[in-house]
Amino acid sequence: MIQSNDDFCPGGSIYTNPKEPSLFLSRGNHADVFFTPRKRSRISGPFVFSEEGFEQKKPVSIDVLPDECLFEIFKRLPGGEERSACACVSKRWLTLLSNIHRDEFCSNTTNLLLNPQDEVTGNKDQEVESCGYLSRSLEGKKATDVRLAAIAVGTASRGGLGKLTIRGSNSGRGVTNLGLRAISHGCPSLRVLSLWNVSSIGDEGLCEIANRCHMLEKLDLSQCPAISDKGLVAIAKKCPNLTDLSLESCSNIGNEGLQAIGQCCPNLKSISIKNCPLVGDQGIASLLSSVSYVLTKVKLQALAITDVSLAVIGHYGKAITDLVLTSIPNVTERGFWVMGNGHGLQKLKSFTVTSCQGVTDTGLEAVGKGCPNLKQFCLRKCLFISDSGLVSFCKAAGSLESLHLEECHRITQYGFFGALSTGAKLKAVAFVYCLGLKDLNLGLPEVSPCQSLRSLSIRNCPGFGNAGLALLGRLCPQLQHVDFSGLEGITDAGFLPLLENCEAGLVKVNLSGCVNVTDKMVSSMAKLHGWTLEMVNLEGCKMISDAGLVAITGNCPLLSDLDVSRCAITDFGIASLACADQLNLQILAMSGCPLVSDKSLPALVKMGQTLLGLNLQHCKAISSSTVDRLVEQLWRCDILS
Repeated sequence: MIQSNDDFCPGGSIYTNPKEPSLFLSRGNHADVFFTPRKRSRISGPFVFSEEGFEQKKPVSIDVLPDECLFEIFKRLPGGEERSACACVSKRWLTLLSNIHRDEFCSNTTNLLLNPQDEVTGNKDQEVESCGYLSRSLEGKKATDVRLAAIAVGTASRGGLGKLTIRGSNSGRGVTNLGLRAISHGCPSLRVLSLWNVSSIGDEGLCEIANRCHMLEKLDLSQCPAISDKGLVAIAKKCPNLTDLSLESCSNIGNEGLQAIGQCCPNLKSISIKNCPLVGDQGIASLLSSVSYVLTKVKLQALAITDVSLAVIGHYGKAITDLVLTSIPNVTERGFWVMGNGHGLQKLKSFTVTSCQGVTDTGLEAVGKGCPNLKQFCLRKCLFISDSGLVSFCKAAGSLESLHLEECHRITQYGFFGALSTGAKLKAVAFVYCLGLKDLNLGLPEVSPCQSLRSLSIRNCPGFGNAGLALLGRLCPQLQHVDFSGLEGITDAGFLPLLENCEAGLVKVNLSGCVNVTDKMVSSMAKLHGWTLEMVNLEGCKMISDAGLVAITGNCPLLSDLDVSRCAITDFGIASLACADQLNLQILAMSGCPLVSDKSLPALVKMGQTLLGLNLQHCKAISSSTVDRLVEQLWRCDILS
């Protein structure tokens, strides 16, 4: 056999017997034969004249060509449209095309047109990000290797995919390492990769991404048990531009992977680690000490770390602005004290602590002193913080603007009002489900007014009543946003003093679930603050009736959002809202109002000139035909029924 020098098949002839007669075309004239359209283009054999007559040889399919030949053919396709068309022929062709690196295509012509007809390009999943790159998101049954290969082929000619999110996987034909290999070949410019609950992807797939997608900036791995330190190390070594890393419930990723990230990714700005049992103090310490001057956001949750990690954060967190610690059971009071005294958190602006029993008054005060620029502090489910610890913290944290406490049951009104009086720059305060926050019979000490406070939220604190509310009116004269939802103990007598003392004018008021307030309170609020009110929520205030709506109608020209669900309003109240020329409601919720009937149709249609949202759920007196007419006439309004 003669050795071939053809570049097309460098290994020699692709046929075992190049003299086989059936491989040559006849020199005679061919007969014109009509064939019905077929899914695949096939090469038909010639007609051969013999003594018996015309004889047609068995058709030879192009599929007999080996992968090497098809590979060379596909490399020479002129543009993306042609490649997408070929990818639709068969799964084999799709697989071959998806394994051709974008740089391997011949660059004699480039077609940037989108393929308008084939789902192979994944247009249904396409989004154009504000930063200019393509994005795809596959969930559940859509998440298969074939679809990833199609995406790789369809986007390769348009610069490749920039962001890929895979959530879940097809139970029968799920995403595997082959799918990520196709993405790595066709989309070397991938910048963002998110893998959630994909158990069939392992280190091999992540290594494929690392080997070819060197521009990767953000990596999010959640519930990927087959990915270990090996895959994360590969990402660290090959993707130096990584800025954002999120790991959740990855049982085989531990300290080694984090050490590699710290050593090889000098631009890392954000790290989030949740429920990774192999991650310990060694990994956290190595990571934070390596990127101490660039790392700005740290979130650690459900990890087996100790006081050592908090000490490292306090010393090396020189650039950290946002810190979140959740469910860290092995951290003690000493850890928080050392972190606060480490003098490294000078730039910390936001700090959230949830379910950490090691937080005590001593540790909290140390954090306040060690974080001079702290502006937002959130404390949830920390049972050992008392009034004195809270007040000391607010005194030490001189820049604090926002304070949020939730399920901290040892805090009483002494701590609450003490924090308000000592927080010189507080603008927003929220207490949620703090059972110790209740009216006290004993007199509270004299406290200075909190002139800076603009937003106050006391939600679902059943013991907070009229006495505390009246004191708030004198203490916080500049309030604009108040949320007292779920305070069943307050009445008109407690709320009226607050209304009278608010000098700035209330803008947003939420009294949902305050079952003992009446129309008298609504009328006073409308008269005293109607010129500033923009949002009012009275859901579940069953003593509010049409009289309250009439007061709102005549005094609140700026009101755009009103919720009177489960109130005692009738058709007359809705009609009064519609008759107000100066009222321009955009959102109206009246769910569960049994006294509102079909008679309100004209009023609702009239208000539809400005309404963008209307909630009619559980209004039993409103028929389905009325709802249909509203949907037809209020075409620009979202209606819930």
